[in-house]
Amino acid sequence: MITTDKISGSAQAYTDTMKQAELTLESPDTTQAVADLHKVAKALASGEQPEGWEIVNSSGATRVAYSHSLNLYYKEFLSRSPLENIKALVRGSRGTRARLNSDRLVAAGFPAPANVAWGPLPGGSEYLFTRGANGKGVSQWLKNSVGQDSRSALVQKRQLLSQLGSFIGHLHARGFIHGDLRASNIVAQASGNQFGFTLIDNERTTSHRSAPGKLILKNIMQLNMLLPADITITDRWRFFNAWSDAMGDYNALEARVLGLEAYRWAMRRLAAKGKL
Repeated sequence: MITTDKISGSAQAYTDTMKQAELTLESPDTTQAVADLHKVAKALASGEQPEGWEIVNSSGATRVAYSHSLNLYYKEFLSRSPLENIKALVRGSRGTRARLNSDRLVAAGFPAPANVAWGPLPGGSEYLFTRGANGKGVSQWLKNSVGQDSRSALVQKRQLLSQLGSFIGHLHARGFIHGDLRASNIVAQASGNQFGFTLIDNERTTSHRSAPGKLILKNIMQLNMLLPADITITDRWRFFNAWSDAMGDYNALEARVLGLEAYRWAMRRLAAKGKL
């Protein structure tokens, strides 16, 4: 289980982030600041690039921009088909799901980006502004560690993987499944060899009374979609063993079978993409 201290720490970190967001957006007042962000959203949606904002690479279903001065991300959820609008009546829109799923994660003690402003756009799309998470993606941490053979670098990488495994194990133990658990969708911030993690891109994150095994397998496979040049098999097992200890729902044999299948599935996918 996640300890009370961990939950309190995560909740406090989220509260502090929200306070920072409020302070930044209270000039001259919060209402005016949100109105200004709506103008920014309309400009970005129309293809303009307001001063201080830069376009970020994203999928064809979204438009993303970032402001360094505000530390805000803009994400526009583009309408993909008329059927999507019908689904939204039942499940909620993609923007709404992303916002509420992040709130649910935070309420359960798992950090996610703070929601700052949101709303509809002409043409049926919608936008969401979120506070940027401190740190860098786990995939970037691992790429940066390649070739660093110093004792301190190795210790930090091993701590990163062990603590990440524990974090994801607790996430699954609480019934959460991330919709796209790539290493780049987990932001890690280091304080010495202690890491804090933030889950981003939560549009398809779901919560269950008990996380389904096939979805857990998919999440572990997604995290294994890293090139062998960036992470060794030994380090993959270092993550997985920490995950298994925190998850606690599988015996040693069941956990090993799941881990091996997730790894093999990921390697098959990488090979199909021509990356092996």
